[in-house]
Amino acid sequence: MVDFNLRKGRSDDVPQVFDLIMELAVFEKAPDQVSNSPDQLRRDGFGEQPIFGLLVAEAEAVIVGISLYYFRYSTWKGKRLYLEDLIVTEPWRGRGVGEALLEATIAEARANQCTGLMWQVLDWNEPAINFYKKFGARFDSEWVNVHVDF
Repeated sequence: MVDFNLRKGRSDDVPQVFDLIMELAVFEKAPDQVSNSPDQLRRDGFGEQPIFGLLVAEAEAVIVGISLYYFRYSTWKGKRLYLEDLIVTEPWRGRGVGEALLEATIAEARANQCTGLMWQVLDWNEPAINFYKKFGARFDSEWVNVHVDF
């Protein structure tokens, strides 16, 4: 069994990170909805004022999982960490990568004095829902996602 290590993401990780994003989009049956690009990821995450954080799981110089997050503010709860995506490439699922990434993301939230961590999961993604339940995640049923796209 090959071990993996966790670390902060770097600009040179972006091509592999984007490949994982596309793998997730295919899994969610929505690859045509991805309008982001490696260049935009590099600008937004590794420029002068990064707007997201990135943790990567790496095995033999290959990124096998990521946690991409950013900070948000709740008028009721204060500073929160929003987990945009937790992605583990299919061959590495069930090998502890997702658990390690989520634990590291929780640690990142605590280290930054956040009052909690939040994210979304598709209602049909039973493996992910069951995975998150192991962490004591609470699932909201009364909120509706709202978007205005430009």
